[in-house]
Amino acid sequence: MAAAFLADPFRRFFFNPSIIRDWGSPALMDWFETPNAHFFRINVPGYSKENIKLEVDENNVLHIRGEGGKEESQGKDVVWHAAERGGGRADFYREIELPENVKVDQIKAQIENGVLTIVIPKDNTPKPSKVRTINVKHTTHAVQRGLKLSLKYV
Repeated sequence: MAAAFLADPFRRFFFNPSIIRDWGSPALMDWFETPNAHFFRINVPGYSKENIKLEVDENNVLHIRGEGGKEESQGKDVVWHAAERGGGRADFYREIELPENVKVDQIKAQIENGVLTIVIPKDNTPKPSKVRTINVKHTTHAVQRGLKLSLKYV
């Protein structure tokens, strides 16, 4: 049972709950993948491309920032009766820990009809195995020369 849980593709959500971080972001997001790319769709109504900043840091974390700004003032003689929309766009900030198999130098993003779409191609080239065999040698010459060896176990 434990082996099945550890092999589960969603284990990152349990062992690393910080895969997606947002701080009360009003920008709702969908994330899906195909065999060739990861797709992010984020609701950003009213934002232009100048208001959106994307960045990938050295830890392969995608930072998405939306800087709203307020709606233009209506003048001195305007009397407000309701302001339920918040008076403008709210700033938002999200961080997404990207998988290792992405091509961060080929990220594409566009805004259309209030939806920011980010496409991150996958790197499907086979990677060399990170597992390597280390040979353990048996040496007795140190003991034969009268040297003391001490091992500490922690």
